[in-house]
This record gives sequence, structure tokens and C-alpha cells, in this order.
Amino acid sequence: MTFPPSAAPLTDVQRVLCVLAHPDDVDFGSAGTVATWVDAGLEVAYLLVTKGDAGGFDDTPREQMPILREAEQRAAAAAVGVKQVEFLEGYRDGILEPTIGLRRDITAAIRRFRPDRVLTSSPLRRWDRIAGPSHPDHLAAGEATTCAVYPDARNPFTFTDIGLDPWTVREIWYSGGPNPDHFVDVTDVFPRKLAALRAHVSQTSHLDGFDEFLRERHLLLARAGGLPDGHLAEAFSIFQTA
Repeated sequence: MTFPPSAAPLTDVQRVLCVLAHPDDVDFGSAGTVATWVDAGLEVAYLLVTKGDAGGFDDTPREQMPILREAEQRAAAAAVGVKQVEFLEGYRDGILEPTIGLRRDITAAIRRFRPDRVLTSSPLRRWDRIAGPSHPDHLAAGEATTCAVYPDARNPFTFTDIGLDPWTVREIWYSGGPNPDHFVDVTDVFPRKLAALRAHVSQTSHLDGFDEFLRERHLLLARAGGLPDGHLAEAFSIFQTA
């Protein structure tokens, strides 16, 4: 299964909410694009479903990992100009499910922030890359966010106990899904993406040749998107929700 062709991005977007499962998810897939949005004057906020308590690659005490990763994500957000970073409570890294409770919490965030655009992980598995994009938590966050965008957040008769007015998100961007076909040139902001990812010390400091690996991946995406040689890109699938 794959997505149909992307819609053209809306041109009047003012606010964007990025909803991802773990600290660092937004930075691996989308930090360059986020930087271009911030530079264009859009208001961007992050909502992280978990605090990444199952992450890390050393002997850091488990009880310290959520504290460490929350601080890393805030530093990474600052590197691309994002000032608002929120974390949900009560959801564990590695065992995330698209529950009604999670849909409710994401709906509440949408109704508070009132974004024109939501960016999230693809709810579709990529069979060519089981590791990374197809992490079950990513799929669960993408599914729950999609349900929160439609129908939950816009339906005045859903989650009435939240006490917030309904809100219609007009556009959704998926990261990490199969066959993305909308490419964003991130060449000029790539150093800020690298800075954001380096802020996730617990996740990236052990990787040899990380900068070169990341640059090569983005060169390949740019080539797939028909950008000039030497350019770097991130890729998405885009849909309007009406």
C-alpha cells in the first residue's frame, strides 16, 4: 500500500503543529523543512507523545533518560527556531498504541494551538525500511494524529470534556512514509538540521561518520526530487483534509 499523489501545499499557512512519537523524530525527518517554515514566518510548535525513555545506547540510568531526552529535544528545537515544545504524559516509548486516550490528547493540543497544517509520521509501514520509519511507535503516532485531525478535532460532539472549541486542520504532511513525492530543498538550512540532530547526544554521539551519512541521504532525496546536483532535500506526502 502507498499514498496517492500529494496535493500542492497550501500557500496561506500560518501555524504548524508537528506531532511525533519520540524526541529526535522531527529532527531526523523534518528539521530542515521546519527551519524553512520558521524563516518564512510560520509559527511552529512540537508535540512529543513520549519522552523517549527506551532510547539511548550507553549505561545512562533509565530513570534519567526521559529527563535527558526532553532537554535534548528543547535544544534541538532552538537550533531551528522552534520555541514551543510540549510533551504528553503517561505514554511509554516502545509500546505506543493509537488509543482513544492518545487521540483525545492530540485533539486537545490541536484545539489549543489551532494549526493550519499538521506534520506527523506516516501511519503506513515501509517494507523497504523496517528499521527507522516503520518503528511501531511512529506508525501509532501517525495513526492517532490522523484520527485527531479527522474527525476528532473538528467534531464539536467529540471529546466535549476537553472544554476547547473544535478546530479544522486543513492540511497534513506525512514524514517517513512510502514513496514520498513532495521534496523540500533544505540545502541552505542543512547546518541547522545537523545542529538539531547533534543536540540529541544520547542518540547520535555514538555514530561514526554521522554527518556524512546524513548528507548522502539528503543528496539522494534531492536527486529523486529532481533538484540540482549538490542540493539536499527532505521528502513528504501531503494531503488536504477537506
